[in-house]
Amino acid sequence: MPEPEWLTEEELTTWRPLMVMIHRLDAQLDRQLQRDAQMTHASYRILAILSTLEQYTPSMSELARQLDWSQSRLSHAMASLEKSGWARRTPSATDKRSNLAQITDEGRRKLDEAARGHAAEARHLVLEALTAEQRRCLAQISEVIIARAESPRQ
Repeated sequence: MPEPEWLTEEELTTWRPLMVMIHRLDAQLDRQLQRDAQMTHASYRILAILSTLEQYTPSMSELARQLDWSQSRLSHAMASLEKSGWARRTPSATDKRSNLAQITDEGRRKLDEAARGHAAEARHLVLEALTAEQRRCLAQISEVIIARAESPRQ
């Protein structure tokens, strides 16, 4: 078996801080949401996506793709949201093998309540720490990386 090609020191000076940043942001947002809204960051993400789909109810498969999660992970998270009364799964009228995901009125209220603190935390952790130019650069860099991660490797 060939030796793995490790990242160079120069590459690591970019890669390590990126990985730490991603982990810490997710952990801090999760702590803030649990403390202030008694919900996980994962639950917030699901409710936020469902709330933006006013005229459309996605299948569980579609929602899992949007979140970039496995069906199992989403199913577990949805069970928790259903128990809280914040979301529900309903059978699809067109595909008997499929369930649709919906936010409930209670879930919409909970999301609205959580959004204020979440926005404040996002501002504190990232947006206020950067200049307008740095925010533009971060957005551009993020878009490039997202597009690359979503395209198949050649």
